[in-house]
Amino acid sequence: MGRIACTWAVAFAVLHFYWALGGSWGLSVSAGPLAEERPGWFVVVGLWGVGMLCLVGGVLGWLLARPRPRGRAGGVIKNLGWCACAVLLVRFIAVELLLADTAGQEMDISPEQRLWTLVLWNPWFLVGGVVFGLAARQFGRASGPSSEAA
Repeated sequence: MGRIACTWAVAFAVLHFYWALGGSWGLSVSAGPLAEERPGWFVVVGLWGVGMLCLVGGVLGWLLARPRPRGRAGGVIKNLGWCACAVLLVRFIAVELLLADTAGQEMDISPEQRLWTLVLWNPWFLVGGVVFGLAARQFGRASGPSSEAA
């Protein structure tokens, strides 16, 4: 599961770096008006910053795929896996609730952006959260000779 979590995070990093370098495929339905305006803070924080954070998630996924080290390091890695799981699942739930609650309200998102966010983008955060949770669970249960080698 850790390898899948690593792949998930690196794929998101690549997508954010593509957008940060000027790519536009999929950005308009993900970021709405920010995709066209591309203010500096959005490019630095929302694209480069999130891309770098995703790379950190990739390293975490890679660590979760390895044998569990002894001592505190193993506990830290496991807890970080659970934190990644929680952040991704909270993000998924928050966006679902926010967009589900907009049916009769005026919001600065188009119906197309709302649809693609709910159907295409947001489910990937559910997948990522579940994968990181399963990787942390599997990592936490690792025992025996393979978990002691590090």
